[in-house]
Amino acid sequence: MRRALVLVLFAALAVSACNGPILSNSAAPTGAPIVKATPLAPRNDPQPVSFPRDDAAHDRLTEWWYVTGHLATLDGSREFGYEAVIFRAERGAFPVTWASHIALTEKPRGDRAGSFQYVQRSEIGPQVDIGAQFFVPPAAAFAITGADPLNPATLGNEPWVMNLGLDGGMQISAEWLALQLAAPAAPVLHDDDGWVDFADAGGSYYYSRTRMPTQGEITIDGVVLSVVGSSWFDHQWGDFIAIGGGGWDWFALNMTDSAGRPIDLMLSFVRNADGNYPLIYGTWVAANGNVERIPDSDIRLTATGSWLSPATGANWPSGWRLEIPSKGLSVAISPEVLDQELDTRASTGVIYWEGANRVSGTLNGRPVSGAAYVELTGYASLR
Repeated sequence: MRRALVLVLFAALAVSACNGPILSNSAAPTGAPIVKATPLAPRNDPQPVSFPRDDAAHDRLTEWWYVTGHLATLDGSREFGYEAVIFRAERGAFPVTWASHIALTEKPRGDRAGSFQYVQRSEIGPQVDIGAQFFVPPAAAFAITGADPLNPATLGNEPWVMNLGLDGGMQISAEWLALQLAAPAAPVLHDDDGWVDFADAGGSYYYSRTRMPTQGEITIDGVVLSVVGSSWFDHQWGDFIAIGGGGWDWFALNMTDSAGRPIDLMLSFVRNADGNYPLIYGTWVAANGNVERIPDSDIRLTATGSWLSPATGANWPSGWRLEIPSKGLSVAISPEVLDQELDTRASTGVIYWEGANRVSGTLNGRPVSGAAYVELTGYASLR
């Protein structure tokens, strides 16, 4: 049997009232300073990103494994978006924290209205601290046995499972999801070499597998549905805590041009506490697989609407016009469901909006369309 990397499995919410969540990157008041990260040990960044080694956990302040995707039933009558994310945080002498969020969006189609649901879990303490060590599969929940430096890490506690294979393929089994993701040709390194410099806020390694063929089952309203589609996997780690102090907007677009060719695009907009954007960067993955960094000067994004959350009072941008002149791209990005807000103060200390969107417009004057996932942070005032 092929060995696999079991990144995390969570059995129950286990955040104590006295400790509380420690992954917070809350909205900062105007004029607040950037939170500067203090590494646990001297670093020699950047270092080359290597696979499968860097699919595993790292001894860094902040890390996450992030999967979003778009699925449809075999007859195409129902469509969904999903999110499955794992966070890991080190904060000095405080016990290492792992947390996870699972979300499912049903896209409105025909007479069927859209819907959104999510759940969260977390675990704190040495029983889930695998650091940068490598292990073979455990015999029992949260039991770690047989250190092996040549193979990725293994950590487990059902019923939430994310297995990352040595070839980059993945299995996800959590809540409503039972999915198998095939590995694409090669990971995409962002900002040219997979290292994003946040200046005083630290830095981050960042790569994606932008278009992973996906199949499996989802369960919604007690009904098991066979689904197929595509998933986007992000892995990011480094010695950073808060970036910019004001949050960020992140976009992952899977598009198809008029000739049926795939085009993928990642965009990240990092805000200061004063609302300015000190860091904007993007990555374009062409139909032939070529990867190109998109400079901030060539990215034009304008919010076209907003949505006020009745649950949290946060006022979220909702709908965008995106233009990248050098690529001849002009598209509208529209939420499938307005309310895709996650209040995860119980696990990661933040309120954020993460949801499925549709994409339509033109590429060099010809039609282009697709699907996107958008993440928004820093718009909610946390109390």
